[in-house]
Amino acid sequence: MSEKTPFTDCVDLAGSSVKKYDGTRLYVSTGALDCDHIDFSQVEECTYENKPSRANLVADCGTILFAKMQGTKKTIVLDDETSDYIYSTGFVAVRAKAEMISERCLYHLVTSAYFLRQKDKYCSGATQKAITNKGLEKIMIAVPDIAFQPGIADRLDLLDTASKLCRKILERLDDIMESRFVEMFGDPVNNEKGWDTSPLEGACISIVDCPHSTPSYTNENTGFMCIRTSIVKKNRILWDDIEYIPEDEFLQRIKRRKPQKGDVIYTREGAILGIAAIIDRDCDVALGQRSMLLTPDTTVCLSEFLSVAMNFDSFLHKVTQGVSGSASPHINVGDIRSYNIMLPPIDLQQTFAIFYNDIEKSKAAVTKCLKKAEYLKLALMQQHFG
Repeated sequence: MSEKTPFTDCVDLAGSSVKKYDGTRLYVSTGALDCDHIDFSQVEECTYENKPSRANLVADCGTILFAKMQGTKKTIVLDDETSDYIYSTGFVAVRAKAEMISERCLYHLVTSAYFLRQKDKYCSGATQKAITNKGLEKIMIAVPDIAFQPGIADRLDLLDTASKLCRKILERLDDIMESRFVEMFGDPVNNEKGWDTSPLEGACISIVDCPHSTPSYTNENTGFMCIRTSIVKKNRILWDDIEYIPEDEFLQRIKRRKPQKGDVIYTREGAILGIAAIIDRDCDVALGQRSMLLTPDTTVCLSEFLSVAMNFDSFLHKVTQGVSGSASPHINVGDIRSYNIMLPPIDLQQTFAIFYNDIEKSKAAVTKCLKKAEYLKLALMQQHFG
C-alpha cells in the first residue's frame, strides 16, 4: 500500500454557479439522487426565476458529484445528458487529477466505506452536519501507482456489475412474488375476487407498537438483538446487519410483546415507511424505533400472505391517506388495527406460502452472492486505497 495523500491533492474542485437561462431546466436535489442514480420522480423543472436557492451548481461531463451531508452515500458521474442539469449546492463536485488518479478509481474511492467514514468524521455544522472544503483537506487516502489503476478499476467495475445484477435479480424475484399473489388473490386493497374481509386486529392475535425510545446499542455481541428499520426489506430482514443491545435494555423493549418466529414487522414512520417482513427465526430480538409488530392468527391469516399483502403499493397508499406529519410521515397503529384486510381460504394461503418460501430460498442464495461480491470489493478497496 502506498503512503497516504490528502484527498484534495488528487482532485480539482469543480462546478460553477448557474448563469441566467431562458425557459426551464431540470433540477436535481440531494433527495433526488438514490445512491448512484437519479430518481426522476423527484426531479424538478425550474425556470431561472423560480428555482430553489440551493439549485446553483452546474458541472461538466465527467465530473463526480457526492453529497456533503453526514451519513449519506449519494454519488454520480455526470454524462452528456446529466451534465445539462442543475444540481443542489448540497453536492461536492470534483474531477480527478489525471496524473494522480483515474476517473474510474476516483469514483470507486468516493463510494467506498473507508472514504465515507472519513467524510463523516470531518463533517461539521450545528444542526445538519456536512463536509466543507476544509474538511475535505483532512481526508487522507492511499493512491496506487497510476500504471496499475486501470487493472484495479477493471476488477472493481466487474464486482460492481455483479452486485448490480444480484440486486436486479432480487427485485425481479419480488416482482414474481407479487405477480403470483395477484394471480391467486387479486389486489389486496381492491379485493376484486370478493374474499371475506376482517379488521386486521381480528385477523391477528396482537398488534403492538414499538417502544418510543432510542435503543442503547452496543458493539458487544450480547445475544440480544434489536431491529432497526434500515434492515427491514420487503418480506425479509437483513440479519447480517443486526445490532445488539444490553440485556436490561432488551427486557425493557419486549414488555409489550417479545417478537416471535412468524411475527410480521411493519415500518411505520419516516423515509422507510410501509415495509413488511417476517421474523423467520427463533431468537432474542426486540423492536427498535418506528415500527410495529403483528402476530397473525394462523387459523385465518398466514404470515406469508400478510407480509406480501402489506408490501403492495396500493396497501401503503390506502393506509397513508390523510397521514399526519409531512416532514416525518407515519402510520398510526390504530389505523392498522382497524384496516379491513381480505382473507382468502386458509388452504389457498398455504399454497401461496409454499411458493413464498421457495422464492425466499432463491433470494437467500442471491443475497449470499451479493454479500460475497461486496466483501471482495471491500477487500480490494482496503488493499489499494485504505
